Amino acid sequence: MKRKVVIALGGNALGNTPLEQLNLIKKTAKNIVDIIEDGYEVVITHGNGPQVGMINLAMEVSHEEIATPDMPFAECGAMSQGYIGYHLQQSIQRELLKRNMRKNCLTVITQVLVDAKDEAFKNPTKPIGSFYTKEEAEQISKEKGYIFKEDANRGFRRVIASPEPLKIIEAKVIKELVLKRNIVIAAGGGGIPVIKTKSGFKGVDAVIDKDKTSAKLAISLDADIFLILTAVDKVCINFGKENEQKLDLLTIKQAKEDMKNDEFKKGSMLPKIEACIDYVTHKKNGQAIITALDKIKDALLGKTGTIVVRKGE
Repeated sequence: MKRKVVIALGGNALGNTPLEQLNLIKKTAKNIVDIIEDGYEVVITHGNGPQVGMINLAMEVSHEEIATPDMPFAECGAMSQGYIGYHLQQSIQRELLKRNMRKNCLTVITQVLVDAKDEAFKNPTKPIGSFYTKEEAEQISKEKGYIFKEDANRGFRRVIASPEPLKIIEAKVIKELVLKRNIVIAAGGGGIPVIKTKSGFKGVDAVIDKDKTSAKLAISLDADIFLILTAVDKVCINFGKENEQKLDLLTIKQAKEDMKNDEFKKGSMLPKIEACIDYVTHKKNGQAIITALDKIKDALLGKTGTIVVRKGE
C-alpha cells in the first residue's frame, strides 16, 4: 500500500536569488524523487519569506522610481508561488527523466481563506524579506513605516500580519490530482491569503505560516505522514546552550509544556511544533516528523528526525 506524505520545505532553504534557488533545489529534487521511487505519494509545500519579500521590494522600487503600477502583497505572493513552483517542478521532472520514471509534476496556485477580523492584523509577527541590522531596520521604518522585529537572533526583518489558515480553497482540486498519481506542489508560502466577500474571494496583505497551512493540507488529503524540513536534523530543547538536548520523540503533552517554557521561538521552531500538533490531533495514526532538508529518506526510515505523536496529550 502506498503511503501519502506532505513535505513542507522552508523558504530560507530555497536560496536568496533565482540562480541560488535553482542550484539548491536540484539536490532537494533528488531527495524527493528518492522517496517517490520507494513508492511514496508526494505533495510538496514550501515557504516564501525571502522570496516574497524580494518580489515586494522590487515592485515597490519600480513603482517609486519608474511609476509602474503598485503591486498588492497578495499578488506578490502569487508570483512567488509561480516561480518557486516552476523551479521545483522543473528540477523534479529532470530527476524523474534521469531515472526513466513517468510521472507528472505540477504547481497549483493556491488560495487560503483567513478571517478578516483575525487579531493578527493588529499585531504583525511574520518575518519576510532580507535580514537587516538594527540601524538599517530603524532607517527603513522611518522612511516607509514598516514594522521590524528581531528574528531568532539572526538580525531584524520586516514583519506583517500572519492570520490563521481556515480553509484551503483549492483542496478538492489538489486531492483529485493526487488521486491520479501526480506529484503536486501546492500552498506555496502558506497560500495566498484571501477573505470572503459578497462578490467572491479577495486577497489581503498578509503571509500565512506555511507550516500551519501545510498541516491543514495534510489533514484534508488524509496524508499518512507530515514531514517538515528545516535547518536542523532534530528538534532541540535548551537550543544553543551547554545542556542542549536533541529530541527523538515529542508527545503533544510534552510539546505544550515546552511551549509554555518558551523553548521554541516564534520566528523559528514554534509554528512547526504547532503545525505538527494540529496534524497529529486530527490524524490519529499519522506521523509528524521534523528534520533537515537532506535527511528526508533517513527520517522516513526512522533513522533521524523528531517524531511528534499524540500519546500523552
